[in-house]
Amino acid sequence: MGEIVKTWGPAWLVMIADVDAASAITAANSGAQYGTKLIWFIMLLVIPLYVIQEVAGRVGVVTGKGLGELIRVNYSRRVAVLAAIPMALVDTISYIVEYTGIAVGFQMMGVSPWISVPIAFIAHLIVVYNKKYIEAEKPLLIVSVIFAIVWIVAAFLTARKGIVVTPFYFSTSPDFIFLLAANIGAVIMPFMLFYQVSATVEKGTDKKNVWAVRFETLIGAIFSELIKVAIAISAIGINAGSLDFTSPKVLSQGLSSVAGGFAPYIFGIGLITASFIALIVISLGSCWGVTEALGWGRKNWFKVYLIESIPAVFIPLFSFNLVKLALNLMVLQILVLIAPAIILGTIASNKRLMGDFVLKAFNKLIYWVIMVLIFLTGIASILPLLGIKL
Repeated sequence: MGEIVKTWGPAWLVMIADVDAASAITAANSGAQYGTKLIWFIMLLVIPLYVIQEVAGRVGVVTGKGLGELIRVNYSRRVAVLAAIPMALVDTISYIVEYTGIAVGFQMMGVSPWISVPIAFIAHLIVVYNKKYIEAEKPLLIVSVIFAIVWIVAAFLTARKGIVVTPFYFSTSPDFIFLLAANIGAVIMPFMLFYQVSATVEKGTDKKNVWAVRFETLIGAIFSELIKVAIAISAIGINAGSLDFTSPKVLSQGLSSVAGGFAPYIFGIGLITASFIALIVISLGSCWGVTEALGWGRKNWFKVYLIESIPAVFIPLFSFNLVKLALNLMVLQILVLIAPAIILGTIASNKRLMGDFVLKAFNKLIYWVIMVLIFLTGIASILPLLGIKL
């Protein structure tokens, strides 16, 4: 038990950050459009989430190096850049979505984005700037508890009025496949690989505690998907058009009509906490990955963060619809994920680097099968957008 407490943090936080504003939008759209029909699929995603992130945690514990550094040292700087830079570009868009989530959450409680977004930016810097990882981790663990509670309450407010549960549903319609892909993109994001490897290293977890990292990853994966189920349930019964995040008033009215007057406040707090945790985890994961890949050293991560982040602070201050952008971003995550995930699997299969903790036959097969299925789902969702029918 002591080992679990000692190592707890990186895997749990990366799973909580997985439920960011874009993921919340995706889960809410799933509930608004399909009710409970996608819950089976959301929970099924526990498997790939655990398998991939367990490998990330294992690599961090065994090698003692961040993923960006491992790629640069064992392959080349060019390969490292090819893996890290696309992630940084996608993460810049992610920052926009996170700040939008914070802005909308506060607007649902009557606070202007011109006040909430700058405050969130400053609060974010206070948590992470010039601190060791362990110091930044503590406030995030507290916020993660608040985050979990509010989404559970949000689901309860909707479910108490009665919902029809559909245990299984599947369709080959382009819209359905696209939403499946968006949910996959929402569950496995590139920054998660870089963050869990590097944060596990920063935590100083010993090889003998690999089992504790695995346990934390499993609990985090299950809890992450349960929270997405809660978000989907909280949105059942509202018009999907209410999820236009440029109109918090419409969203508040939709939630109030379904789940009562407290629902908009609960949903708003959920968006704020989800987006705030994700901002920190995404920024650290992305910046660690880029600076490690380029060989700049961790001390320069903050410069990379400012380049990525500052433009994203201003965009939510000007109103336009980011829901479609968020869903498209989730699908794009699948394609950006491929390069670092392939390299992560290759490193984990390297006996020289991993020793007794190398990814072995059955686990290796599961890892690569999951990666192929994820990639094929992403391709299947993009083809209709290009006018190619399945």
